[in-house]
Amino acid sequence: MEQINDIQVVPCTNSNYLKPFRVHYSQNGTKKSWDFMRTHDSVSVLIFNTTSHCFVLVKQFRPAVYMCEWERTKPKAPEPAEDAVKDEGAAANPDTPSGQPQGQAAGTPESSELPHPPASAGMTYELCAGLVDKADLSLEEIARQEVLEECGYDVPVAKLRRITSYRSGVGVTGAKQTMFYAEVSEDNRVSEGGGEPQEGELIEVVKVPLHEAMTFAYDESIPKTMGVIFSFIWFHNNMSPKYKISTNV
Repeated sequence: MEQINDIQVVPCTNSNYLKPFRVHYSQNGTKKSWDFMRTHDSVSVLIFNTTSHCFVLVKQFRPAVYMCEWERTKPKAPEPAEDAVKDEGAAANPDTPSGQPQGQAAGTPESSELPHPPASAGMTYELCAGLVDKADLSLEEIARQEVLEECGYDVPVAKLRRITSYRSGVGVTGAKQTMFYAEVSEDNRVSEGGGEPQEGELIEVVKVPLHEAMTFAYDESIPKTMGVIFSFIWFHNNMSPKYKISTNV
């Protein structure tokens, strides 16, 4: 899962998952503009295994997270002194205004030549989730499919409890995610899960013991989504008394 090679970053000119737009508008008489992405809504599911008293999460490689880490750790090229830039610019091309870039500085490697972080930098722990891209299915039916495909549990739609819905990525997308809760047992397990390979999914199913949940949620060294943190808190507030087990808050 963590063998990531042959990385190339190219322009995204056509996508089935996101489309970029720029909106111009006026707010209280002030003209403004904002760039945003149109994306699918989604569902997520907090899965609790009542047999082993653990949460079932998924772990997978997220290219966006990986590239953010790569950019964050990429060494910054030293900025030349202002006088040196002027002198070098004039010497390289007397007709070019001093200080205008003359191209990439000698000895500065292209991004593809820079050492990149390990693949683990792009791995995240998440709730089982999926896109709302099937018009003929309800949110509950989509959630049931995702639990089956990603985690291997066959959960009846009637057993899915709706927790809430909220907007995610409001600065960029504004898409809505609806979160569900599902209790499963080993009797519900019909496969190993792992996602749909034909859709490019490569998912590892991970179990987090109930008594370690809140420690896991607040451990900043473990890369995770806000959905994991929020859902663990929701469980602690609404469900943990039922099981009479401390969640280490």
